[in-house]
Amino acid sequence: MKTIKWGVIGTGRIARAFTEALAGTPDTELYAVGSRTAEKAVAFAANYGFTKWFGSYEELLSDKDVDVVYVATTMNSHYENCMLALEHGKNVLCEKSVTINAQQLRDILALAEKKGLFFMEAMWMKCRPAYIRMLEWIKSGAIGDIRYIKADFSNHVRYDADDRLFRADCGGGALLDECVYPLTLVYDILGKPDDILAAAHIDKNGIDLSESVILRYKGAYASVDSGFEVSLKNNAVIAGDKGSVMLGDWFFVTNNATLYDAEGNIVEECSVSEKINGYEYEVEEVNRCIREGLKESPLVPQSGTLAVMEIMDEISAIIRR
Repeated sequence: MKTIKWGVIGTGRIARAFTEALAGTPDTELYAVGSRTAEKAVAFAANYGFTKWFGSYEELLSDKDVDVVYVATTMNSHYENCMLALEHGKNVLCEKSVTINAQQLRDILALAEKKGLFFMEAMWMKCRPAYIRMLEWIKSGAIGDIRYIKADFSNHVRYDADDRLFRADCGGGALLDECVYPLTLVYDILGKPDDILAAAHIDKNGIDLSESVILRYKGAYASVDSGFEVSLKNNAVIAGDKGSVMLGDWFFVTNNATLYDAEGNIVEECSVSEKINGYEYEVEEVNRCIREGLKESPLVPQSGTLAVMEIMDEISAIIRR
């Protein structure tokens, strides 16, 4: 198979975790890393064994041998970084939330289509075996018609004015950073809601520290909590008229999914241990898509990413009225 040469833009925590998966994935080369400073790029390249390093994103993107770039910068920079990468003819995997709002994403998708390039949000949850099996059960009709979904992502984070999570200029807030996961799950199962109810705790700087969201559908509804103020179990339950599915605690990274019948008896269990750290599944998916000449992933379709961003735009408007 063709070895895929990866470039990484950004050298923070998420870039480090993702690079560990890159390093352990077959037929994948740690080709180049780019940072805003040469010092950070040099240190990152030396630590992980990249072939090249660059002291600017522009220099990395100008390297003709880069097959795909992973954008691991803060959310406020995603739009600029993705547009620059696409303008330079690079396939892109961008960390979630992919943009600050839906219009930015529309611009990116339009440019990717114009350039004939691959683009995908790094929603690693959707590439993990337990999540894929959950969707297979539901689509097969194993739990019947969906009646209710409960999914949370809320963990206590000590307030730090310098942390990107609490900085408006970095795209901070629980909605974009955490709520994107349960909202993506709900959309994958029920699609766009007919109506949305939401309330939030917003601080003096306009940062949503927590929110509760109800998404209403004909015959069904979903309940979602997210935030930095309290730690929850963060599991997910999808209930139908014939049974239910439960994803384990921290559902978006869980290795475990369980299918129950209407009486609560276990019908089937799925448990798949990570090969590296869980990011390898999206690495493998991007590699496969690029090798096959696909412009988007069937596991993480662009239409779904855009729909979730539009839902978050609506929630943001509601909680800031």
